[in-house]
Amino acid sequence: MFMVRHRILHSRQLILRWNSKLIALQFSAKISLYSTFGYNDCVLKLHDKVSSSSIVTIAANRIRTLYTDSCMDKQLEEIFALKDTNISNWVIEAKIQSLCCWYSTQSKYEKQSFIRLLAYRYAVNHNDICQLANKLVCSEPDNQKQMIINKRLLKNALTPVYQWLFVLMGRLEYGVKFLVDLRTDVLELISETKEADQIMIIQQLNLTLQELLLLWFSVSFLHLERITWQSSCDILQKVSDYEAIHPIRNWIDLKRRVGPYRRCYVFTHPSMPREPLVVLHTALCDEIPTTVKGIQEAEQRILGMRMEATSFLQEDKNKIKAAIFYSIASTQKGLQGIELGNYLIKEVVKTVINEFPMIDQLSSLSPIPNFRLWLLDRIKQNAHEIFNDEEYDVIQKSLESKDLFKSLKKTFDNSLWMNDHKLITILEKPLVRACARYLYTEKRRNYALNSVANFHLRNGAVMWRINWLADPSPRGSANSCGIMVNYRYFVNETETNSRDYIEKKLIRASESVISLAEQAEELKNK
Repeated sequence: MFMVRHRILHSRQLILRWNSKLIALQFSAKISLYSTFGYNDCVLKLHDKVSSSSIVTIAANRIRTLYTDSCMDKQLEEIFALKDTNISNWVIEAKIQSLCCWYSTQSKYEKQSFIRLLAYRYAVNHNDICQLANKLVCSEPDNQKQMIINKRLLKNALTPVYQWLFVLMGRLEYGVKFLVDLRTDVLELISETKEADQIMIIQQLNLTLQELLLLWFSVSFLHLERITWQSSCDILQKVSDYEAIHPIRNWIDLKRRVGPYRRCYVFTHPSMPREPLVVLHTALCDEIPTTVKGIQEAEQRILGMRMEATSFLQEDKNKIKAAIFYSIASTQKGLQGIELGNYLIKEVVKTVINEFPMIDQLSSLSPIPNFRLWLLDRIKQNAHEIFNDEEYDVIQKSLESKDLFKSLKKTFDNSLWMNDHKLITILEKPLVRACARYLYTEKRRNYALNSVANFHLRNGAVMWRINWLADPSPRGSANSCGIMVNYRYFVNETETNSRDYIEKKLIRASESVISLAEQAEELKNK
């Protein structure tokens, strides 16, 4: 606190150079700059002293930094001073509640300053750890009492001080939600930080938060809830807002997705009421569709002439033989790294099979994010890895261009090319083959490079079928040139498949996918 006051006093005589002139900003030494004026009044006084707006901005930012640091220091020092005291938890929690309210009103810049302060000042003390570790090593093995005391002291020293603060925050009403949002800010700060040493220090705070959230968001604490048209408006609105794979166009579209022959399930947590954590959209079909449009076509086949009266019909359980997971979304960035989606799929599988005994086919209809970017990068490096000689010549002739990369890049910039029947016929074979290579062969740390593939394979699914032009929307075109993939779930094999993938890095795939991937590899190695 002394250092902060010293910096504030030092800033009362801030000297700035402008047009080779020295401009002195002097404030009375008898008053406290921030407690008397506050940030806004200080800026007004700067305007009185200085005519240059740019100088005022620089000085104002400096004052804001010191003012924010001072507020943070003061609040945190008051709170941490109460640790290991006999002060009532009511008092401590009231101060922490005030801190949370203050944090929620701050700008991104000020929030990041707060996170850095926590990460640096209230982490573990490495000197204490070394001393206690040496003390433990030197303890007499036969002196069990002293060994236990030294172990406990070392364990306490290895626990960062801010963990105590996070635990108490989690006890507040909406405190768990606050910590989830706080971790979102921490992850954003890590992604924006360039210095490796700083990342490592902030990462320790992130891991502490993640470990606590991992305990609090155990599957046994989660509630499975089906969303219907009778669900509350705020929940329906959130389900609509969170849908990123196939954006919901309007309320009519939303009503269809939570109505007959569809199922929408969410996981919720008691500490975050009315807040879906993961949303899974499922279509009830007569067979596994190859396209997004195929989901609606399956519904039309089941209903026949009764399509218009969907809302008033009982679902025909005898005709529903397939459950298709066509969209799953995690809604909280702060829960990144905490597996919830795979457990939601498992719970929904149990629920729909129990409701519809005739279902014997379980599958996803999944997007392939980043395939288009990967494809263009491979073409840029060596187009003959993707196209054989005959395909190369035909496509080059069709596009009337000598630079195949630039032509295809321009072609794939929008979805209009999917209206060209000749072009899509030419591109189908090489692009589906390349997609099989991308999904089945391309790896990151010996696991599937594609994040969606990795998710379903970890769950025990089989990479079953690659579907050409399954999603011709602008989003589908931008992600994967309209290609989608079915990951098939065979209930009796999912556990074995999951273990083989996680432990042995073995991808289970159908013969058709493997054959396509092998053809692509032969072309690559030619």
